[in-house]
Amino acid sequence: MTRTLSIFGATGSVGLSTLDLVRQHRDKYRVVALTANGNAAELAKLAREFEPEIAVVADEAAYPALKAALAGSNIRAAAGADALIEAAKLGADWTMAAIVGCAGLPSTLAAIEGGKTVALANKEALVSAGELMMAAVERSGATLLPVDSEHNAIFQCLAGGRIEQVRKITLTASGGPFRNHSLDQMRAVTPAQAVAHPNWDMGAKISVDSATMMNKGLELIEAHHLFPVGLDRLDIVVHPQSVIHSMVEYVDRSTLAQLGSPDMRIPIASALAWPERLETNSAPLDLARISKLEFEAPDVTRFPALRLARAAAEQGGATPAILNAANEVAVAAFLAGQIGFLDIATVVENTLSGYAPNAPHSLDHLFSIDAATREYAKGLMEKLPHAA
Repeated sequence: MTRTLSIFGATGSVGLSTLDLVRQHRDKYRVVALTANGNAAELAKLAREFEPEIAVVADEAAYPALKAALAGSNIRAAAGADALIEAAKLGADWTMAAIVGCAGLPSTLAAIEGGKTVALANKEALVSAGELMMAAVERSGATLLPVDSEHNAIFQCLAGGRIEQVRKITLTASGGPFRNHSLDQMRAVTPAQAVAHPNWDMGAKISVDSATMMNKGLELIEAHHLFPVGLDRLDIVVHPQSVIHSMVEYVDRSTLAQLGSPDMRIPIASALAWPERLETNSAPLDLARISKLEFEAPDVTRFPALRLARAAAEQGGATPAILNAANEVAVAAFLAGQIGFLDIATVVENTLSGYAPNAPHSLDHLFSIDAATREYAKGLMEKLPHAA
């Protein structure tokens, strides 16, 4: 039976990897919706290949280009936030939620409310609105499958086990490109250096998050919602080879680990075919060639994002949303050359200590908190000595 798919963020790395898997198994899947932020040309190219019912650009300014590129086809072009939600309500059997940042929240929630299967690659959505999202999952009966390699690894390690049997969950982190750098060395890091991840091919924002280890902090908060074992049972270990993606220790002291090549098609395939398995053409894991697997404790002095994220998870309420919004603003400023690399964590910490709204009770309330946080963080950056 053909499974229908909607892919939000189709032109990003996760979306393209998902479509690559669909391309290899065209008899199993039918795409009904594709979306992108503003890359109309690439979205139209993909739409003509996979022939969805609708193609949506979030940026309304890109609509004329998309409409022109799809002229003569049976694919409906649309644009804007309402069109994204409309696409999410088409009732696809399986939805890939891969829009980066809080911009993906409304469409992700709309897909969840449809009660089908949602594969979550947008960690910011769960970080900022974890309580709202998990409540929506419970109400709708939707199946939420994690796509992040670490969370998908945990999901696989839990197969056949029960959450109450878990003693500890360990997320692995590559440590990023500056794992062995001193604080003085990190102070001089450039955007070009920060986006050059040693193992994974990712977008600029996620690569910077990996370099600061905020990415792992956000994943800790995400795991807190997906796998409710308690924060005291969630751990992080640096594993430079990125071969083991996560581990689950059970009460009998047996530890299961999921291993694989650093290729996002592997966890995507796990979610795409679940509860079955899907053949991929990803590189096989050659442990003899790798020869050794190393582990070390993370350094929260050089990487304060880990401390900030755990504290945000412990505090709950609006704090994780503030953490995420302040980080997005600071990373964008760093990539634009406006602040230094170490200033990213400084901006986040100062925002957390200076802005404390009530917990979000709705999506609109969350967006107001997000917007206010961004303005607050921008005001802080103007006072930094490194600000341009």
